[in-house]
Amino acid sequence: MNTVVMRLAAQALLGRRRIWLLIGLAGLLLAVAALTRWGSGGNPATTATMMMNFGLGILLPIMCLLIGTGVIAPEIEDGSVVYLLAKPLRRSTIALSKLVVAHLIALIFTVVPVVLATLIAGDVGGELARAFAVTTALASVTYVSVFFAIAVLSSNPTIIGLLYAVLWEGSLAGYVPGVRTLSVRQWALAPAEAMLGGNAVVNVHSDVSIAVGIILIVAVVLASFAVAVRRLARLNVRVAD
Repeated sequence: MNTVVMRLAAQALLGRRRIWLLIGLAGLLLAVAALTRWGSGGNPATTATMMMNFGLGILLPIMCLLIGTGVIAPEIEDGSVVYLLAKPLRRSTIALSKLVVAHLIALIFTVVPVVLATLIAGDVGGELARAFAVTTALASVTYVSVFFAIAVLSSNPTIIGLLYAVLWEGSLAGYVPGVRTLSVRQWALAPAEAMLGGNAVVNVHSDVSIAVGIILIVAVVLASFAVAVRRLARLNVRVAD
């Protein structure tokens, strides 16, 4: 990893506009959690439904989209990536440095609000909060990796990312059985289901086993990284030409 690249990535992600968007989305989740608590009286089953459909199904992918694309897309759009690629750095070092920063920031802005929202909406001795913390961490790392690769591959990463987040993860993967097994949310929920141990009080279910979920997450993260590195190398060749 390269500390200069990491510092620039952090500055890009923590810029005034982007950080306020992230804070706003986190605040929205907490507000919805408070309304859920008020409406259900702290029913943990209602909390689980709200978190899986709204928190994990909609807000989490959108927050990761802002982070995963924001760490590289602006540099590609304004052409400043040329100066970064001109440095004597391996493309894998550049990609890894940016991804590490993006993952750390994503974990802070997603796991913390999810845990707080779960506790506010209604929990069972903190069991749901712990389970959703693990789910959020796994999903965040996966989403950020995927959106980073999309940002390197496409000139319209935000549009493609939104379509994926809203249509696939937010809609189809939530209700169509055949599609659910190809959802990052379902993969990340597998450990949560195992942690809760089939607790009848809450409704947390994944369509894949914990082993399959973890394997698919690792495979997608590694594949996204490899694709991003390959594309960055090709960008470098094109600039040189």
